[in-house]
Amino acid sequence: MTDTDSGLHVLALNSGSSSLKYGLYRVEAARTDTLLSGDVETRSTPPLDALIRIKTILGESGMPKPGAIGHRIVHGGPALRQHCLIDHSVLAKLELAIAFAPLHTPSTLSVIRFAQENFPGIPQAACFDTTFHAGLPDVARVLPIPKALQSEGIQRYGFHGLSIESIVHQLGSDLPRRVIVAHLGNGASVTAVESGRSIDTSMGLTPAGGVVMGTRSGDLDPGVLVYLMREKNYDAAMVEALVNRQSGLMGISGTDSDMRRLHQDASTNADARLAIDMFCYSLRKQIAAMIAVLDGVDLVVFTGGIGEHDATVRAAICVGLSWIGISLDDARNRSTSNPINDSASRCEVLVLTSQEDEQIARHTRALI
Repeated sequence: MTDTDSGLHVLALNSGSSSLKYGLYRVEAARTDTLLSGDVETRSTPPLDALIRIKTILGESGMPKPGAIGHRIVHGGPALRQHCLIDHSVLAKLELAIAFAPLHTPSTLSVIRFAQENFPGIPQAACFDTTFHAGLPDVARVLPIPKALQSEGIQRYGFHGLSIESIVHQLGSDLPRRVIVAHLGNGASVTAVESGRSIDTSMGLTPAGGVVMGTRSGDLDPGVLVYLMREKNYDAAMVEALVNRQSGLMGISGTDSDMRRLHQDASTNADARLAIDMFCYSLRKQIAAMIAVLDGVDLVVFTGGIGEHDATVRAAICVGLSWIGISLDDARNRSTSNPINDSASRCEVLVLTSQEDEQIARHTRALI
């Protein structure tokens, strides 16, 4: 499986907050070929049922069996900052890190254990969304809290690192010095990339921070949580549910977290319209903040499900960035024909497909 002709066949499993993506790749030193890929929505399908379906698809495809499996891990906590092969010690550390990403880690651990049982003897790798941000400068990494808490690993970690890294990989030698990557999906973040390195990012200790998201609040006045605990008797579980599952687009609209359905309802539902406006408004502010961090910008990249497919959202975000000279070509934006900026724009704007799974496959081969 690892000879120079065929490369290593890697099964990438990407467990997100709303779907389980999979891909079988042949990975060689200089190229990665996709043999099979797809995704199963897990909002209504349990992760293990989704895995059983994926195993069946792989068995019926006639494709080579994987020689290794790579997993996307959203958060490894302070003990796991670099990609690594999975063993008992790594699994124990992931168990301890559940509190950092309660929406993601439990289902990811289930996926890992299922894969170990159903693909015995095959090496498996943990590829962390936080690794790309591990070198954040202190001014961005350190949170304004007492040092005793900082020493416990309470800091800005940053997420969507595999996605952003895939954008850097795709740009290759065309990567400019100052890049802003807006990964917009059910989870959303904005990252400032300078010379290929993350120097600041909107998500913080957990994936709940930053901009407005599907069901997550993003940044929220901490006084709101104190008020709810003091006056409404909220406990930790209630606060967690509020921040991670009941807020964002869902909380504002009162009906849905799916941007596609909110667009359908916006003409007759003022709250759906407000949810879209607040999403775009928060993204606009965060991109402007990252422009300040970078002291300018050479390229803005939209990626993720919304970033790649929602021309209306991209236009609404960019119309508020005209002060910096960013302007889109309406026709190119709607057809997703890169670059989507017009000729007068002082900054190039691209729409690129997030290739997290390919990054997982590449890192897995490197670890093997």
